[in-house]
Amino acid sequence: MHEPDEYGTPPYGGPGPWAPAPPVQRPTPAHGTVVPPGAGGPSPQYAATNGAGVPAPVPTSADGHTPPHAQPAGGFAAPQPAPTDAFAPPHPAPTDTFAPPHSAPNDAFPPPHPQPQAHANAPHPAAAHEQQQPAHPGHGPQHQQTQWLQYDPWGAPGQPLTRPGPPEGAEPGRKKRRGGAFVGVLLLALVASGVGGGVGAYIERNGGLTTVELPQAGRDNGDRAPESVAGIAASALPSVVTLHVSGTAESGTGTGFVLDGQGHILTNNHVVAPAGSSGDITVTFSTGETASAELVGKDSGYDLAVVRVRGVSGLKPLPLGNSDNVQVGDPVVAIGAPFDLSNTVTSGIISAKQRPITAGGEKGDGSDISYVDALQTDAPINPGNSGGPLVDSQAHVIGINSAIRAADSGRGPESGGQSGSIGLGFAIPINQGKRVAEELISTGKATHPVIGVTLDMKYTGDGAKVGTKGADGGPAVAKDGPADKAGIKSGDVITQVEGQRVHSGEELIVKIRAHRPGDDLDLKLTRGGKERTVTLKLGSASGT
Repeated sequence: MHEPDEYGTPPYGGPGPWAPAPPVQRPTPAHGTVVPPGAGGPSPQYAATNGAGVPAPVPTSADGHTPPHAQPAGGFAAPQPAPTDAFAPPHPAPTDTFAPPHSAPNDAFPPPHPQPQAHANAPHPAAAHEQQQPAHPGHGPQHQQTQWLQYDPWGAPGQPLTRPGPPEGAEPGRKKRRGGAFVGVLLLALVASGVGGGVGAYIERNGGLTTVELPQAGRDNGDRAPESVAGIAASALPSVVTLHVSGTAESGTGTGFVLDGQGHILTNNHVVAPAGSSGDITVTFSTGETASAELVGKDSGYDLAVVRVRGVSGLKPLPLGNSDNVQVGDPVVAIGAPFDLSNTVTSGIISAKQRPITAGGEKGDGSDISYVDALQTDAPINPGNSGGPLVDSQAHVIGINSAIRAADSGRGPESGGQSGSIGLGFAIPINQGKRVAEELISTGKATHPVIGVTLDMKYTGDGAKVGTKGADGGPAVAKDGPADKAGIKSGDVITQVEGQRVHSGEELIVKIRAHRPGDDLDLKLTRGGKERTVTLKLGSASGT
């Protein structure tokens, strides 16, 4: 039985004779404050919490035994007088990972002071039903959790239900470490995101982290069909050369090709013209070797010239074809050094045949005008291609590239102009070039076929009109010349040559020079409104 309760009010009243007392509830110190062991405490079954739901350890003696006030399990503890100070300084407690520090914050519980006498006489707040605390872990019954552990009525307002771990604010230094750790994690996340973004971009660009190896065909032996552009170029390039010409007043670049093993090279007259009579001509072969060249002969009327290199062995002549066999639409390849880009190969077709063109005329007296019954091609030809070969599908020369239609002049075909190709290139037929080259190599000069008349170049009608007098003031029809013998008279208008229509005096000259001296030529003319046909044998005149 218990002594009479002087207060008689729960929860500090007597339990009565028929039932054990309920667990004692007492105020719990603020978060992080150690429960004084000297003040006693509830039994392990209803262990007190430190404000965060962590049970307070039952104090033991130094030898590990339960203090004398602890009662055996199932016993009823008699009320014990409370110590003078209900919150005595804490004593060392068993090691606990989440144990609060021994010293409470200054503003939590000040150092103990003597309390009023009323507290000294207060009953000991020990539980009436207390189990003995095992001295060592693993000995004795386990602590049982009840609903009294889930809610602390004396905790601070707004606190969550009891939880494991140390109370908030118990270790002020942990916030600093936690803040530093947060900054470190943030920096690590930023670095990782940057690295991840870079790796992702690399993978997206390259398709993976491994080295990319794309499929590729193996090397072939380099052989090409002989009739292909590559096959034609491989056959013709060793015979094509680049010429660099310099004189006292000007210089230029052009192309030529080897005619024979003696070093003769055919090119255009306007290519070697800057050298004059004392300039330098240098020949560069497709292999890069160079040699000096000398002028053998030239002719401005045909715009052809021959130079020769000496002391060079292993020359490969370029085979000559037959320009009479060429048909419109035949594939062709042009080789040269446009704008000094040596060994340049372009391809196209024959666009037209017997295209009458004139080039030159810079001197003003007509002595430098060339008349060509040309092959027209759309193979790109540019300044520097002049004198180079135009070859057929068998790599045979069928023409000598000589002129282009200049897009910026509008005056007709230009020789050596600085405008680029617009797909209108012209080449001297090789049949004419062969004859002229042979004469230049043999005699240093070329002969021109003539009919023995002076033409009225100012005539604007259709056809070529015979003038009224010659250039020297004599008759327009040379006495005993081919025209005089055929019955042609002054004022006659020649309209056809070998069945081909002529529309001007230039076209008549072109058509005549397409033939050799001594060839028979059929002409159709009008006289007094009547047409007649005459046949004559072409004469010969020395060129310049």
